[in-house]
Amino acid sequence: MTSNPIYQIWDRMPLIIRAILGGFFVSSIGVAVWGGLLAIRFSPIAILPMIPALWVFWKFFSGDWGSASRSGIKRQNFRLTKLSSSVWNWGIAGALLFVVIFQSCLMITFRLIGFPRAIFMHDYLRVDTLPLWSALSIIVMSSLVAGIVEEAGFRGYMQQPLEKKYGSAPAIGLTSLIFTLVHLTHGWAQQIPLQIFFASILLGILAYKSNSLVPGIIGHSILDIFDYSVWWTDLFGGFSRETVFRTGIDLHFVVWVSIFLLGCFGFFRVVKHFPRGAGGEN
Repeated sequence: MTSNPIYQIWDRMPLIIRAILGGFFVSSIGVAVWGGLLAIRFSPIAILPMIPALWVFWKFFSGDWGSASRSGIKRQNFRLTKLSSSVWNWGIAGALLFVVIFQSCLMITFRLIGFPRAIFMHDYLRVDTLPLWSALSIIVMSSLVAGIVEEAGFRGYMQQPLEKKYGSAPAIGLTSLIFTLVHLTHGWAQQIPLQIFFASILLGILAYKSNSLVPGIIGHSILDIFDYSVWWTDLFGGFSRETVFRTGIDLHFVVWVSIFLLGCFGFFRVVKHFPRGAGGEN
C-alpha cells in the first residue's frame, strides 16, 4: 500500500471512476501539449519539441519513469507486452483492415446522407493555408499524437482496468461510449457518432485480443492521416459524389459496400488468431 496521500485517495475511488478519469487524463494531456505547441507556432517547427514530448509521455505512462510503486500498474494499463512475430503480423493486418473498414464506412455514409463538407473542414481550415509539405508534416505528427495518446488513454488506462473488473465486452462498450462523447466536441464528429463508436469498438477488440496497444496505434495513426488528407482538408481534393437517392445504386456504391463487408470479414478472421494474452509480458 502506498504512503502517498494522493495515491491513497485515488485508490479508494471506485474502479470505474478511476478508469474513466485516468484514461481521459492520459489522452488529454498528450493532445493538449501538441495543441499548445501548434497554438504557439502553427508550422512544422512545432514537431521538433513534440518528438521528445511523446518520448517522455511513453516513458512515464508505460511505467519506466515515475513512482516505482506504480510502475506495475502503469505497465499493465499501457499493455506493455513483447509481441511475437506472429502477433506482430496479425496485428499489422488487423490495423490495416481497420483503416479499410472505417474509410469504406465513411464512403458509404456520405453516399447515403451527403458529405457535410463545410462542417467537416471547419476545424482544420488553417492546414489548407500551408504549403503541401508543411501541411503533410503537421498531419503526420497530429496523427501520431492522436494514435499514441488516445490509444494509451482509452484502450490502455481506461479499457484495460475495466476488462479485469467487468470483462471485455462491457469494458470495450463503455470505453467506446466515452471515446465517442469526447470526440463530439468536434463539429465533424457530431455528423458520424455511430461510425466513431464502431471504430472504437474495433480498436478495443484489437487491443484486447492482441493484449497490446501497438496494433491500435498503427491503425489509428494511419486512419487519421487518411482522414486529415481526404475528409478534413482539401489537400488531395474533396469528396464530390452525390447520394444514391439522386444517382441510384451505382458501381461506386456497390464497390465500397463490398470493400466494407470484406474488410469486416477479414478483420474478425484476423482477431481470431490472437489468443488472449498473446503478447506476453516483457
